[in-house]
Amino acid sequence: MKFLSIYPLLWGLSFSIFATDLPTRIDISFEVTTGMGHGELNETLKIKKENDALSYHITSEARASGVFKLVRPGSIVRDSRGVITQQGLRPSRFSDQRGKKIPSIAIFDWENYFLVIQHKNQEKEEALPIGTLDRLSLLYNYIFTPLDGEFIDLHVTNGRHLQQVRYSIEKETLETPIGKLETIVLTKQLEKNDKMKRKIWLATNHHMLPVRIISTEKDGLELEKMVTGINVSYSDDK
Repeated sequence: MKFLSIYPLLWGLSFSIFATDLPTRIDISFEVTTGMGHGELNETLKIKKENDALSYHITSEARASGVFKLVRPGSIVRDSRGVITQQGLRPSRFSDQRGKKIPSIAIFDWENYFLVIQHKNQEKEEALPIGTLDRLSLLYNYIFTPLDGEFIDLHVTNGRHLQQVRYSIEKETLETPIGKLETIVLTKQLEKNDKMKRKIWLATNHHMLPVRIISTEKDGLELEKMVTGINVSYSDDK
């Protein structure tokens, strides 16, 4: 992997929400690697236009394979939906379900600027800062809005809590199963007592789609997700 100069600080080729050739569906497949085994992840972004407004729906399903499946049976299913604005994605609802457990849910009330979090049969309300994303919409937000500067600061929810985070921005040439890709790398800057690492590679020649993710789960398990396939559709055939 080769790091490149990070100037000028305006990154990537994003879709304009005013474009007439917006895709209707994007499918991405990943191989998941952990210290305990392997798995696969499939994500789909659907874009729909109604009455001059654009909405999105992202679905994500991860499954363990082989021996790892004995340790992590079932699947992790995440779902984010909302609208697309000139500033990027604005989620209205996010859910995260692991196996047969009750899903964690975040509901975004943009009229009153409240975030409602439902987790483990409990519900709480928090103030909703402008530009808040969920952990799934964060991955696809920069398809529609450019990145600039050396850092980005934002609020992100995982359905359990709301966190203010800072990511550094760099460039990197990345070797992947689908070829060599020029990417923008977002690296979470860890605060004191924060052990939840997160690093995201966005492919500049593939409309800033996520192609590699390294993260730490709440149980301390480190995951690497590497792209194995991308399909972009401009029709409603699927």
